[in-house]
Amino acid sequence: KIFFIVHKSYIPSLSRSHHKRPPPHQLIYTIMTSSEEIKKQKMDPLTTALAAMTDSTKRSLFDVTIVCTTDDYQAEYWTKRLSEGLCSSTSSDSSDESPFPLVLAVSEDWAKGGAGNGLGTLYAYQKACNVAKEKHDIDLDALMMDKKVSAALYHTAGKGTRLAPLPASENNNKPGVKLPVCHKLSDGTWAPITVLEAVVKQTGVYASSRKGRLSVFWGDQVFIPSAPFEYTPTHHVDIMCTLLGQTAPTAEEWVEKGLDKYGVIAVSQGEEKNAAQVEKVDHATAVKMLSELGDIGQVGPSLGSFSVSAPMLKALCDEYSSELTAKSGKFDTDPHFWMPLTLSEENYIALMKQKDVEEDVSKTHHQRMAKMKSSFSLDGMGIFGAVDVGSEACWWDYGQLKLYIDNNMKLLDREDPNADLLRKFMGVTSRLMDTDVDSSKLTVDDKSCAFSCKISTGSISNSVLANVEAVDVQVDDAIVVNCTARKIYAPKGAILYNLVDDSEEGIVAAEGDVIVSVTNEDGEQTILKSKKTTCGGKAWKQVIEGNSMSFEAVHGKNMDADVTKIEKKRMELFRKTSDSFTFQ
Repeated sequence: KIFFIVHKSYIPSLSRSHHKRPPPHQLIYTIMTSSEEIKKQKMDPLTTALAAMTDSTKRSLFDVTIVCTTDDYQAEYWTKRLSEGLCSSTSSDSSDESPFPLVLAVSEDWAKGGAGNGLGTLYAYQKACNVAKEKHDIDLDALMMDKKVSAALYHTAGKGTRLAPLPASENNNKPGVKLPVCHKLSDGTWAPITVLEAVVKQTGVYASSRKGRLSVFWGDQVFIPSAPFEYTPTHHVDIMCTLLGQTAPTAEEWVEKGLDKYGVIAVSQGEEKNAAQVEKVDHATAVKMLSELGDIGQVGPSLGSFSVSAPMLKALCDEYSSELTAKSGKFDTDPHFWMPLTLSEENYIALMKQKDVEEDVSKTHHQRMAKMKSSFSLDGMGIFGAVDVGSEACWWDYGQLKLYIDNNMKLLDREDPNADLLRKFMGVTSRLMDTDVDSSKLTVDDKSCAFSCKISTGSISNSVLANVEAVDVQVDDAIVVNCTARKIYAPKGAILYNLVDDSEEGIVAAEGDVIVSVTNEDGEQTILKSKKTTCGGKAWKQVIEGNSMSFEAVHGKNMDADVTKIEKKRMELFRKTSDSFTFQ
């Protein structure tokens, strides 16, 4: 039913000045429909996406969540954590025997040097299919072909050098790095949310549009799209990107927007909206290479995340079956899958030459992909398309220490609208959550946030704390996560992480210090230090002042650590130590 409520000045018989149309805000159209649709109509895309991500009554989740980890211990950890937490069923119907949502975490046990994200995706998917069959008697391949389920794969393997020393504190479980915001666990307790949990929570909004497709995401990037996230796929492969403007950029705009420094997706103006990809080329080269698309419409940098249809996934697995069986070779999606599928042989060879790849190698590979492409049945769809996340999308990357600091300190920003979106995404409803403060003993300024903390005395200014239990704190412009001590002193720029200290003096940091604890399976702890200005990638092999080992050596010592056992041991040490303190 539609009711029109019209301002009386628009009705000639009731208005003395009926020759004048009322301003738009006085003409109201009210559509009587469901409350959800009304809310959706009123919200901009960012708000709509945020609402879907944070709806606790109806979580946006893929039917199948696949996590590609470094080793089997991490796979076991994520299967349990996600299955019992974020990816647990929300159904209250006791008769609902559906196995979904289902978590399938697998390790990338590949030859030294890794599989690359191309072969790594195919291998992880096949391995997940085997786990689904063996443990759950589910034929994931068949369900995908029949478009009955959606599946997402999260790449988390890697050393995390640029985030050092935080991944070391999680015993190389890089996606398990904690953010300084707590969320409620299945047992009713509160704990800091991990980076991967934030990513899974965010990306689930694409699930409803992707039945019969495998979506692939990176495990350290969170974004909220400003373009609609619900869509009908029109291509067997679609890649996420930020399309800039409505027309192709000029040579000047290409440089101005830095498109010569990134992987770029170009979309044709034609009705089919076919796309192609180039990487780190100037405007003239891009125009030449993309000429096969016809008139170029929109262009923008690639986010790397993509989805593939079940038929395309099967075709790729079949094509690379020899490498997958032998667990050898290294191919990435952009240069080895998408570019040869969308560029001519000549242009592909020229582009790969810039990567110092010999012409014969590029030619042979392009011919291999061209042969696969020629025998592939399109079935009414295009090969390669784009999914625009919107030029106003919010983006939070936690893959580098600098970005980890910057994006977590955004929680304190009350001026930036993006910071407000971050707080809403993380479920922050007040500055102090699950935290009692006696203002006569503990001073907390009007910027700082404290989540699930137990602190008696001291002062907190311009800082964010999560799961901190201490008798006294002096924290200024710092981040403190999962720490307990009698006293905590964290001055400007300090990061304290996973520290358990029972000494009288407590934890004392200097400005810009990054201090973490590495716990082993016996409960022994090693302190590892760095500075907020230190790039872990550049300092990976160095023994930084205050440490007995390099980050690389600690990584080697952490190999194949039982992260589930260690986390349990760390929590026991935390509780025992905190319980020994006298809180006022």
